Amino acid sequence: MWHGRDGGLPLVQTEPELGFIGLGTMGQPMALNLLRSGVPLLVWNRSPEPCQTLAAAGALVAESAADVLARCRTIILMLSDIAASDAVLGRNSPAFRANVAGRTIVSMSTLEPSSSQHLGLEIEAAGGHYVEAPVSGSREPAKAGQLVAMLAGKPEAIEAIRPMLAPMIRQSFACGPVPGALRMKLAVNLFLITMVTGLVESAHFAQRAGLDLKELAAIIEAGPMASDVARGKIGKLVSGDFSRQASISDVLKNSALVFDAAREVASASPLLDACLELYGETERLGLGDEDMIAVLRALERKAQAGQA
Repeated sequence: MWHGRDGGLPLVQTEPELGFIGLGTMGQPMALNLLRSGVPLLVWNRSPEPCQTLAAAGALVAESAADVLARCRTIILMLSDIAASDAVLGRNSPAFRANVAGRTIVSMSTLEPSSSQHLGLEIEAAGGHYVEAPVSGSREPAKAGQLVAMLAGKPEAIEAIRPMLAPMIRQSFACGPVPGALRMKLAVNLFLITMVTGLVESAHFAQRAGLDLKELAAIIEAGPMASDVARGKIGKLVSGDFSRQASISDVLKNSALVFDAAREVASASPLLDACLELYGETERLGLGDEDMIAVLRALERKAQAGQA
C-alpha cells in the first residue's frame, strides 16, 4: 500500500504484496497497467533493461527472482516456458518449499497443460496456492488492458486474485481446476492461429490473382468476418508492416503446444498441423522475430517452388 504524511511530504511505499516476474513482449505492458492503477509492484526480469521502464513508472526492482518470492505474498509469472518457471521458483531444489509456502503463484504463461498441473500439485503440497491465468491477446491489447484471462485453480484462490488482475484484463473466465485454463487457452489459440493463417493465405491468393489488397480488406471489414484481429492483420498486410505483435517463434511454440495437447486428448487437428509446418518453415527462413503474418513468406516460397 501507499502511505503519505500531512504537509505535502513525499509518499512512501511499504513492502509490496504483489510481485511480477517476466517483463517480455507481454509482461512489460501488463505490469505497467498494474502500476498505472496504483498497485505497488516489485518486479524482476532476467535481462535488466525492461526493469528500467518499470522503475521509471514507480515499480521497485528486485535483485533476483528469489527476492521477489521472499518479499511478496502473491507473485505473477509471465515467462516463456516451464523451464523458466522452474528456474525462478527454485523447483527441484531445497529452496522451492520456502519460496512458495504461504504464497499464491499466478502463472499467466502459456505452458504445457500437464506441466502446469504437476507444478500446481507441487506448490500446493509445499503449502502454497497456484492459479493458472493465461491470457488471450497480443501486445496491443496488453498495452490497452484489454486482455481476456482464463483462470483455473481452487475457487477461493481464483476469487482472491481477480481484483489484482483487473487492471490488465477486460474480462476473465473461470475454467475449473488446473489445467483447465491452459487447455481453454490452447483451444482459443487453435482458432486464432488457423484464422490468421487463413487470412494471410487469402491475401496471398489475392496478390497472386492481381487483386487490390485494400479492397479485400474493405470487403472483409464490411462482412460477417470482420473482427479486431482481422482488421489489424489485414491492415499490416496492406502496409507491409511485419513488425512483431505475436511473433512467428511465439506462434510456432503455441502451435506445438496445441499439437501435443491435441494428441493427449485424441483430438484431430489437421488445420493446426498444417499451420505448425508453415510456421516452422517461416522460422527456418530467419523470420522468427517478425509478426505472425510473415507466414506469408512461407506461402510465397511454396508458390515459387510450384507447390501451391
